[in-house]
Amino acid sequence: MKLATRIALSVTVVVPLLVLAAGLLVLGLVSRDLHQQQDTRLQDRASAVLPDVKTMLTADLNGRPKAEQNQHRKVLGDVLDAGIRVRAATGATVLEGGPQPAEPVRLPEQTPDGPVTVRAKGHAWRVLTVPVTGPAPGTLWLFTPASAADPQVVAVRRRVLLVALLAAPVSGLLAYGLAGRATASVRKLSRRAAELDPGAGAAAFASTPSHITEVDELSSAIGQLLTRYEEQAARTAQALDTARSFSSAASHELRTPLMSMRTDLDVLAAHPDLPAAERAEIVRDLQSDHARLLDLLTALRMLARGDLVEVSAFAPLDLCELVDTVAGETARHHPAARLDVELPPELRVFGWDPGLKILLANLLGNAVVHGRLPDEPARITVRLRAEAGWAVLTVDDAGPGIPPGEREAVFRRFHHRPGSPGSGLGLTLVAQQAALHRGTVAVGTPPGGTGTRFEVRLPLSAPESPTLRLPVRRDWISRGD
Repeated sequence: MKLATRIALSVTVVVPLLVLAAGLLVLGLVSRDLHQQQDTRLQDRASAVLPDVKTMLTADLNGRPKAEQNQHRKVLGDVLDAGIRVRAATGATVLEGGPQPAEPVRLPEQTPDGPVTVRAKGHAWRVLTVPVTGPAPGTLWLFTPASAADPQVVAVRRRVLLVALLAAPVSGLLAYGLAGRATASVRKLSRRAAELDPGAGAAAFASTPSHITEVDELSSAIGQLLTRYEEQAARTAQALDTARSFSSAASHELRTPLMSMRTDLDVLAAHPDLPAAERAEIVRDLQSDHARLLDLLTALRMLARGDLVEVSAFAPLDLCELVDTVAGETARHHPAARLDVELPPELRVFGWDPGLKILLANLLGNAVVHGRLPDEPARITVRLRAEAGWAVLTVDDAGPGIPPGEREAVFRRFHHRPGSPGSGLGLTLVAQQAALHRGTVAVGTPPGGTGTRFEVRLPLSAPESPTLRLPVRRDWISRGD
């Protein structure tokens, strides 16, 4: 059922009910006003006939029947259509005329607050009692039927019912027309949503405001839904690309160590009587290839995680604490290396804890393995400082250094020097995490002129608003540089 039809039906039912409710209220007010008018007329007529009633009671007390009869006619003429009853102090009824309750009925001795209702034989009467004072005391009662106002009340009731009956179809038709115009924008929005190509995205759904709050809110909600759909579709496509790239890179890079391991295993299987020295050498080769395979798979997995991580995984972190922790782990794994670490009390960044640990571990691991001269222990200096809104981390080694022409290449995937034991992804991970945290990484030379310096810059997070926007494109595992 259309919304306009629902609105019209609701109005068709509700409006007559409201008219009836208002009519009942008006009917009660009209009845009260009519009764008040009756009571006022009784009081006015009582005031008008009271002097003549006193004269009539005096004539009755003095035994003057002719004067009494004259006053009878005068009093009956003054009360008009009201009923009247006059009783002397002796209890004798002196005058009785006009419409009034039939005997026997108990009349009120006094009505200080105005007329009251008296019921007799199924009829209701408004009765006003007026005490007569003077030489000839007595009591005056004036009557009028309580139903005298009924014809007017019935007329009002009929008009209310007529208005309610007319209000049903008229209000229904008006409501249907107005609701149809009010819902035109919703129908238009519905047609646009039905015709929308999901591939066109939220930009194709943008429209000018209709200046109807509900419709504009609905349009905005649909636009936001399409935007989230685009984001999720892009993330899904990126995840699929990452998975394919992971599989392709893994199969390509693992082929050589796997073939080498297969050759060593074939040699061991074909020659069970190999000398111990040759067998030990083959086992060492297998262990080396196994370690290389493990490092390569771990690095690829971490590259994939970095390409797919969401901003919800980021949080305020103390970079000094992370550097101190990773430096301690590096010193334990490489006891021969000499690490000098200089840290401020605290530097907070908004980052991904596993990603920053990967960055630091690969920087220090690269310096320990490659940043030393033959037959000398590695000497590594790690410094962290704040500079103009940035956390600046430098890692200096005393090794052979990297020629300026090769410094950019060290961050490419699977780049490593001949004979290097690494996977060629360690510094790629460093560059990925620096970019993911909206930072930079650069290669240079330490102040002494020898060795290599890696400098990483990460934006410091403001304590009141630690926010981060991730890079739009993240394809470190899928790009072929």
